[in-house]
Amino acid sequence: MSTPPVREQFLVISVLGAKPMVLTNVLSRACLESRCAVTSTRLTRHGELSALVLQVSGNWDALARLESNLPVLAKRHAFQYNMVRGSAADVRPNALPYVAYVSAAYRPDILSELCQFFIDHNVELENLTCDTYQAPQTGGTMLNATLTVTLPPGTQISWLRDQFLDFADALNLDALIEPWRPQSPA
Repeated sequence: MSTPPVREQFLVISVLGAKPMVLTNVLSRACLESRCAVTSTRLTRHGELSALVLQVSGNWDALARLESNLPVLAKRHAFQYNMVRGSAADVRPNALPYVAYVSAAYRPDILSELCQFFIDHNVELENLTCDTYQAPQTGGTMLNATLTVTLPPGTQISWLRDQFLDFADALNLDALIEPWRPQSPA
């Protein structure tokens, strides 16, 4: 009789701190020392703070070791963290990845309106980047948003694209939705 394979488990850790390189180094080293693997990570700077999110995989013992080390690391390196046990993402072979790009004069309602549009059309959000900046020509505050979304199987793409463009026109947004493409073609 053979031993059943060890079931891989996941831990999602979000960290907020002032030193992005230190945060990344400390947490990736802690994962390595705990025999965990970093399966995905994102780091963004927000003023003087940085936000780091890691998805880590490993067996139960390795993840427990990492979880027990985090309070000491957080105190030593002055960061705040939150962690949640998770599972692998569901496989959705018939879903279609798309990217929506939006540019507009900043209004506080734009992001929530974009999310509501996609919720109303059963579209899932995979990734979001949203930044504001001062337009050099006018000094007005501008917003750029990039939303990576997943269209459910059976979505009539041309209909959804028309709906999205009509929605953007109604809100006076410069917008585009197109198929997601890898950054570096294989």
